[in-house]
Amino acid sequence: MSFPVITIDGPSGSGKGTISQLVAQKLGYHFLDSGALYRVTGVAAKFHGVAMDDEPALAQIAANLDVRFETGADAGVKIILEGADVTREVRSEEGGMNASRVGALPTVRQALLARQRAFAVQPGLVADGRDMGTVVFPDAPVKVFLTASARERAQRRYKQLLEKGESVSFDDILADIEARDERDSSRAAAPLKPAQDALLLDSTGMSIDDVFNAVMRAFEDRVIP
Repeated sequence: MSFPVITIDGPSGSGKGTISQLVAQKLGYHFLDSGALYRVTGVAAKFHGVAMDDEPALAQIAANLDVRFETGADAGVKIILEGADVTREVRSEEGGMNASRVGALPTVRQALLARQRAFAVQPGLVADGRDMGTVVFPDAPVKVFLTASARERAQRRYKQLLEKGESVSFDDILADIEARDERDSSRAAAPLKPAQDALLLDSTGMSIDDVFNAVMRAFEDRVIP
C-alpha cells in the first residue's frame, strides 16, 4: 500500500474502538469504525421497514447509505443518517445485535466493502472492525487482533451502561456477547478470526495504556524505517 493502514479487529467489548481512536489521534490518521456501517445499515432498514432477514433489500440499503460521521468538540462521533442524528440508535444494544445479523449476509458485506476501502486516504488510516485485516485491507502493514475474555468484556459493557443510567442485567449482557461471538466466528462470510500475520493481544487484565503502547510498538516495528 502507498500509505499506512492499521487494522484493529476483535470481538465486541475487546476495547478495539477505544484503542483505534487513540492510535488515530496520536498519528493524525483517519479513522474508520467499520462496525458502525453495519449498525447504520440496520437502523436504515428499520427506518424503511425492511426485515433483518431480507438480504436483497438490505444489500440495496447498504449500497445506497446516505450517512456521514461528524466529529464533535468532545472528540465524540455523531452519526447522521438521511439528515437525522441516529447516534443513540446506532450505539444501542439493539443496534449492535442487528449489525451482527446483517453483517452475516454476504451481499450486504459486499455492498459495504468498497465504501470501507474508500476511507483509506493520506496520510493513513486506522480501521476498527472484525474483518479489516482479513478481508477489507489484507495488505495492511500493521494488523492487530484484540480480544479479552467474554466475562471481562461483559463487565466492561455492563459498567458503561450503568454509567449511562440504564437498567441492565449482567447475565443478559454476557449471554448476548457469547451468542454474538458464536455467530460471528461461525458465519460463512468473513468469520471473526485473526489474520495470519496479525499481532494477537489479549487485553484481559491490561490497562488501556498497555494495549495502546503494544499497538504503537507494532506500528513502529512494521512501518517506521
